[in-house]
Formats: sequence, C-alpha cells, structure tokens
Amino acid sequence: MSHSDDNRVTRQVIKNFFVKLQEEGEGALVRNAITEMDQKLLDPFVLLVEFSFSLSVGYPDHPHRGFESLTYILKGGIVHNDLKGHKSIIKAGDVQWMTAGRGIIHSEYPEQEVNNGLQLWINLPSIHRMIEPKNLELSGSEIPRAEEDGVEVKVIAGDSMGIKSPCQTTTPMMYLDFTLKPGSQTHQTVPESWTAFAYILEGDEGLFSSMDSSAISAHNVVVFGPGELVSVWNKSSSRSLRFLLIAGKPIGEPMVQSGPFVMSSQAEIDMAFEDYQNAKNGFEMAKSS
Repeated sequence: MSHSDDNRVTRQVIKNFFVKLQEEGEGALVRNAITEMDQKLLDPFVLLVEFSFSLSVGYPDHPHRGFESLTYILKGGIVHNDLKGHKSIIKAGDVQWMTAGRGIIHSEYPEQEVNNGLQLWINLPSIHRMIEPKNLELSGSEIPRAEEDGVEVKVIAGDSMGIKSPCQTTTPMMYLDFTLKPGSQTHQTVPESWTAFAYILEGDEGLFSSMDSSAISAHNVVVFGPGELVSVWNKSSSRSLRFLLIAGKPIGEPMVQSGPFVMSSQAEIDMAFEDYQNAKNGFEMAKSS
C-alpha cells in the first residue's frame, strides 16, 4: 500500500486479466469480465458481461430471481419487455436498473444493427433477496457528469467530483464511467471496506495504483486491494483512456448463481426453477407466457 499526498491509502492492484471475446450462440459476442472463479473476490458482484449482438439475435422471455442488474448501453439500443407490461427502449448512454427480487420474466432484443453494452449483476443480501421486482431507466441526459483537468466522469451510481447519482441501490455501490484525456490522472475515493475493480473500455496506456506500474489496455479487468483511494493515470500522449470503476459493499454471505438465478443455497436455486415451472411465488405471470 502507498499513501497519497493527503495520507489516504492508495489501493494496490491485486489482480488483472484480459477478457477474451467469445461467441455465444448465433450472432452474439460477449466478454465475461466476472466468472465464477472471481465471484468471491468481487463480492457483491456476480457477473459483468460486455455484449454485442446482431438484429437477428435476442433473448426471448426468461426468468430472473435474487439479484439486481444494471445495463449500460454504449452503442445502439435494446428493447426490454417484461410480463408485467413494462416496455422500454434503452439507447446509447442510457442505463436500466432491474431488481429481479422474488421474480421477473422479461425479454431483451436489439433495436439496431450495431449494439454494444454492459450488464452487471449485483447480489442482494438474503434478507432482501425476495423483494418486489422493479425497473428504473435513466436516459443519458439524466446521468450526472462532471469534468475537470482533462477527466470526465459519468456518475451512474455513487458519487464523484462532488456530484451524486440519483439512483438508490439496495446494495451500496458506485459505478463510474471515467474518460481520461492523454496525460491526465484521477484519484477517486472509495469506502475502505468496499470491493473495487475497473474494466477498461478504451485505451492502451492506463497506469493503475502507481506511476511505476505496467500499462494496462482495453478489455482488461483490474482488481484493487484494500485502501481508500483508486489512482489512475493515462500515460498515452494521443489516446483517451476510458474505464468503468465499480465498487460495492461486500455482503459476505453464501451465494450460488445458476443460470438466471442468484440465491443463497442450491436448495433455493432448485426452488426457483420449480417456482418458475409451476408459475408461482413471484412467477405467476409465466402462466400466460
């Protein structure tokens, strides 16, 4: 650990890895930035997927239970429908929060030929796992942003540079979209006990935690150890560095993820599949689908 000028402890990089592009079915390309191997390390985060798919592909009606998700569209758009009659189109720059809670059934289809975005799954504490489901959309123009000294941040959750997101999340967290112009740097406060990681979207000369570190490029995940400050420099003289900084309060409970469900035990996973098949306990709308 090193100390910054103001005596706050800078978080060190404890792991970083490149995320490969994989085909998923016909016409969908994904990068799985959080896999089962890292779920414990990255508590409360369950999955982070960067996706792009063509118009011919989509995800017809399917269930979810036990977590919240945040979908952030970078290019194109997604048409989202759930069986409670909620329909929305989320376009480039927009965000959708979905609380699956006790049960939601929805479909997701691309709206345009070129689509690219990210979906993050956030675990819920067992006492909140079966809360009522809900959706919230924020258009790009509603997401607060700040800019100073060559650094721009969009505050999707949490706070940065003195501005705060309007989103209230069940699990306390931050989700910041940073763009650093060539030669600029940022030092972001993160609560000391929280898990924190970055996912790089663009650029090839990001320095994380120390100016002496090796440069890290796009599509890498950077996991930070304990501390109060995340420090990042863009060493490039020509390219911007864009990355998501995601942090959250660990839940510290047993968690099992299986397909579309995130629960506290295998027995609860089995029950979720059974409830969906029998259209009960939150999946009543499956009867009509």
